[in-house]
Order: sequence, then structure tokens, then C-alpha cells
Amino acid sequence: MGFLSALPGAIALGLIWGLMAIGVYITYKVLDFADLTVDGSICTGGAVCAVLVTAGVNVWVAMLAALLAGAAAGLLTGVFHTLMGIPAILSGILTQLILWSVNLKIMGQANLSVSARTYGVVISQLEAGWAILILFGFVSVIIGLLYWFFGTELGCGIRATGNNPNMSRAQGINVGLNKIIGLMISNALVALAGALLVQYQGFADINMGRGAIVIGLAAVIIGEALVNLICRNFAVRLAGVALGGIIYYIVYQLVIELGMDTDLLKMLSALVVAIFLAIPYWKKRYFSGFHRKKAAKEPPAPPPEGGETAAQEPPAAAPLQGGQSDV
Repeated sequence: MGFLSALPGAIALGLIWGLMAIGVYITYKVLDFADLTVDGSICTGGAVCAVLVTAGVNVWVAMLAALLAGAAAGLLTGVFHTLMGIPAILSGILTQLILWSVNLKIMGQANLSVSARTYGVVISQLEAGWAILILFGFVSVIIGLLYWFFGTELGCGIRATGNNPNMSRAQGINVGLNKIIGLMISNALVALAGALLVQYQGFADINMGRGAIVIGLAAVIIGEALVNLICRNFAVRLAGVALGGIIYYIVYQLVIELGMDTDLLKMLSALVVAIFLAIPYWKKRYFSGFHRKKAAKEPPAPPPEGGETAAQEPPAAAPLQGGQSDV
């Protein structure tokens, strides 16, 4: 009974983190860029939203400001990588460290309350059902916009950059600019998820982004596993990532209800992600040979009716140049 009563809250949190996971999907799957900025940019979005809402700014303006702050974080990571030649992982780590100090300066303290009883927020855990409907609308609109954008010339260029940067560069595509744009879009979505998370839980905290990349990857991997069984359409993949976030938090809540030590939950999340990331390698390393041996042991296909195979006609001789015969 306790699990059922906690289910709406788990679905709402799953949608918020599913939106964050869509941002992770853009860098991890589309750009093929291991971006660790998200641990800082989700907190940046939450901090900006919390400070503006508590200052009396309209909540929609606050969320727009959070989105722009996340895009600025992605821009910084892109500049580190493309203009300064720093590897992708280190670029994200450097930006993450910078954002820690920036987030503290934005909030002025380690945490900040954004109570739904005091401020006008869009969603709140006090009304989980209403929050689910609003979050579902948010995720649907974001998926629709991304589906449209990545079908444009610029969006296709970003996808080509992630798929094969050398070939894209040979075709005249500005690979560096596309990486920066992709990182800006990704971290803008992550920051927007942070703004929604702050409103839902009622406070912003400097540590709220710790381990966000693990949750995002878990949602991406779960979503990919589900979507590959159904359809490989881009919009369906994005929806699958959001669904992966919901499934992750439902399982998370179920584990809590079963009495597992909450101190071990992040370790469990990391182990689940590690296992899912290892599955393609295990499949290729240990099972591909088994399938080849099985195929080799299978008997050849029976001949067609009549008991004899069709006689193969010899190939016709190619005519000589100049129209002469081969005499």
C-alpha cells in the first residue's frame, strides 16, 4: 500500500529526470560526447530558478533564465573542447568544478527554500497528480521540438558530426560549431530539468546534481533497451529515454519499500549502469562466436523439388573492345 501511495511521486520525479536524460542522450548518443557537465548544470538551472522565484520574478521567466544558464554552461564546455583542445571528459569536469563555485555565488548559501505555499510555482509534490500532467506536457513539447530540429539541415549536421566527424569535416560541416550547439542544447535541457526539480521538491541544494550523470545514463540505457524492441524512430527513442527515467524511479521506490539501506542506492544505480554498458561488450566477446558455431553446424538447405539442383549456366563472355569477335 505504501508503494502505491508513493507511485505518483516516483512517476513525477521520473519525468523530471527523464527530461534531464534526454539532454544526456543528445551528448552521449547523438554527439558521441562524454559530457560530465550535467552534474553541475542541473544545479545551475535549479539555483537560477530558485533565486529568481524567491526574488518575486515570474516562474516562467525564471525557468527561461535557467534554460539560458544551462546553455551558457554547455557553451563553456564546448569552448574548452573545440577552441582549447581539451579532451571531452576533462572539459566537462572543468566546467563542473567552475559551476560549483558559480552555483554557490548564485544562491549565496548551500541551500535555498522555494516552498509552494509561499511562492507561485508550476509544479509541487503537494499535488503530484497535477504535476504529472504538466511534466508530461513539458516532455511531449520538448520531444516534438527536438524531433523537428534534428530533421533540419543544422540538426542533421549535428547528427552527422556525432556519427562521423572526419567525414562531416570533409563535407564542409563545421564540426566544432556543431559540437558547441549540441552541448548548449543538452545542458539547456538539463538546467530546465533542474528548475522543475527545485519547484517540485521545494528547495535548491548545492549537492542536488551529484550523481546526475549516473541517473541520466541509466534512463538512456533502459530507454534504448525498450525502444530497440519496438521502433528506432528518433522521436520514439527520446520518448523511450523519458520512459526509462520513470522506470528507474519506480524501481528506485520499490527498492526503498523492500527495506534496502538507502545509503547503498547510488552504488546500486552505478552497478546497474555498469552492467547495461557491459552487455554489448559481453554479447560481442562471448556470444558472437557461439552464434557463428551454431550457424556452421546447421545442415545445408534441402535442394528444390525434383531432387536435383538447377544447373548453373556458364557466364556469357564479355565482348571485346572495338566490336570484334573472340575468334
